[in-house]
Amino acid sequence: MSASAHVHDVIVIGAGAAGSAAAYHLAARGRRVLLVEAQALPRYKPCGGGMAASVQKLFPFDLQPAVDQVITQVRFTWCLEDPVIAVLPGDSPFWIVQRSKLDNHLAQQAVAAGAELLDRTEVTALTRDGDGWSLEASGHVYRSRAVVIADGSDSRFAAPLGLGPARPRFAAAVAVDVDAEVLEPETARFEFGLVRHGFCWAFPRQGGYSIGVGTFVGREAADADAVLAQLLPSLGLPADAGLRRSSPLRVWDGHHPLHTAGAVVVGDAASLCDPFLAEGLRPALMSGVKAAEAMDRYLAAPDAQSASAALEGYTATMRANWGESMAWGSRIAQVFYRVPKVGYQLGIKRPTAPQRIAQILSGEMGYGDIAQRVVKRLLFQRG
Repeated sequence: MSASAHVHDVIVIGAGAAGSAAAYHLAARGRRVLLVEAQALPRYKPCGGGMAASVQKLFPFDLQPAVDQVITQVRFTWCLEDPVIAVLPGDSPFWIVQRSKLDNHLAQQAVAAGAELLDRTEVTALTRDGDGWSLEASGHVYRSRAVVIADGSDSRFAAPLGLGPARPRFAAAVAVDVDAEVLEPETARFEFGLVRHGFCWAFPRQGGYSIGVGTFVGREAADADAVLAQLLPSLGLPADAGLRRSSPLRVWDGHHPLHTAGAVVVGDAASLCDPFLAEGLRPALMSGVKAAEAMDRYLAAPDAQSASAALEGYTATMRANWGESMAWGSRIAQVFYRVPKVGYQLGIKRPTAPQRIAQILSGEMGYGDIAQRVVKRLLFQRG
């Protein structure tokens, strides 16, 4: 190992959506930021790529270069029939992105703001070093005052530091990318009847579809090939089309600390993915921005008590802005996916449901705003 050492204010481990968002906002505040990514950018990442356009307000630069498709309506079906259409509000549409584009766009914005980017650099060790941190990667040692953990669903560093759940909960998922002519380019599809204890989705992107099959209750994964053999022909595609990859989703599973002394966790590493509709990008970007704000206060703190309060504020902010809604979303998911046919009739087909779902997807409403009514209906009106 080289004895050379590099000093930064913050090292961000992982240049995904959350890590790059944090790196940008810290660099824009004048902090010395090192953004470390194991793979070469741009890199492929299995992801449906759906996110509320309202995330634009989190950034002063335009996200449109990373947007493949603007979604104006969502189509829900039960066994490919009995459709429900939710028209999204004109001022808050749903965007489809390819993660290779989005993550790289955010990382390059971080570099433009002054961050240093090291891709193809895998972190092998992270240790507390006095009141800072020491990080080993590719034969070098890098030191910083603080660390942002953003190394994704298979995070190696979050749990050992006591960040997020000690035993994360994963939804079993298979991601499929298909190059094809898109039938309805402004429509995102959610199909509930084909997957036991879960659902599948088909999002249009440039030149094809991002498709996923997810199981959200229990440990048994869906027979993705059998599900896709029914779903793909409904899109005018061959039953065996597409490259298929296992892509477990690290879903929200209770309130946990997202900070420790001099460190925070963001994005998938923080287990923020929506346990009902599998939305992960909006909370990833939100956490990156909120973590940067808290870390900036931490670095500027005049004393230890103020520094500690700054990072405690990050955990509290994410609980208030995301966790409280996800607590209700988790309850809905547990009931809905155990009795999905009843859930579809009572939760999706009600006259007000399309508007409510559109508001949740656009970020205008949280699950807490509808949860008590939905859970009560699902529990007591199954007949």
